[in-house]
Amino acid sequence: MAAEPFEFTEPHMGTLFRVKLYADSAQSARAGAQAAFRRVRELDARLSDYKPDSELNSLSTDPRRLSADLFAVLEHALRVARETGGAFDVTAGPVIRLWREARKTGVLPSGQQVEAAMRVSGYRNLGLDPASRSAYLRVSGMQLDLGGIAKGYAADEALRVLGARGIARALVAASGDIAIGDAPPGSEGWRIGIDPFERGPGFERVLTLKNRGVSTSGDANQYAEIGGARYSHIVDPRTGIALTGRIAVTVIADSCMAADALATAGSVLPEYPENVPGVRVFITLGGE
Repeated sequence: MAAEPFEFTEPHMGTLFRVKLYADSAQSARAGAQAAFRRVRELDARLSDYKPDSELNSLSTDPRRLSADLFAVLEHALRVARETGGAFDVTAGPVIRLWREARKTGVLPSGQQVEAAMRVSGYRNLGLDPASRSAYLRVSGMQLDLGGIAKGYAADEALRVLGARGIARALVAASGDIAIGDAPPGSEGWRIGIDPFERGPGFERVLTLKNRGVSTSGDANQYAEIGGARYSHIVDPRTGIALTGRIAVTVIADSCMAADALATAGSVLPEYPENVPGVRVFITLGGE
């Protein structure tokens, strides 16, 4: 029997996860998608900064042994943080929350508020010990935010679960983060449309890809105008200030987690992903 296309969606991690796959039957397709979504739910319980009882939010100044998932994400995040000099920083949770509130209220944070948030941020204050697979925070009051890497990892893992069930021709999309498996039958790859500023026909870039990860980071819809200036939801962790210029960065890498982190870092430091071997980068500025 020829493989047929199927599509499934479920809300997770504050967005809609979409699974597209080819399977021999509706039963195997549904079972595969359900297993993939279970894996995403499991990861959300570990990686979420919104869930008070998540594993991420259990980190403290005392060393704690971590799950393999959380340790892998933090280890990759810390490597990118070092390579970018902090332009990508998962410890910037207090600063991100400050600007999230500013977008809601329309009131800019004060200099004192930014300084206070910066004092309990900084990737150098996150300690990891590979030997014991443990982590600790060097400063009390730190809050980690994996928004620039967790969905990419979850998409990778959902795709891995499908592959383990014999469903290799699949794609898992979590908003702008897409993990891509083997090509559909009779095709060179999956067709992925990229239009970060949603400008419509004529502006979309179409990519044909297989066995890669793709991520787009940008602020097409998540921004606020305060005092006549436009402030993005993307914050420069090095300064504690939200970006004011419009930029969208799309990265194609070996994994969706890698692409996610690179695209997020590239929004703050565009030259960084452009110099990483083995990746493709597309940068779009608001005026282009």
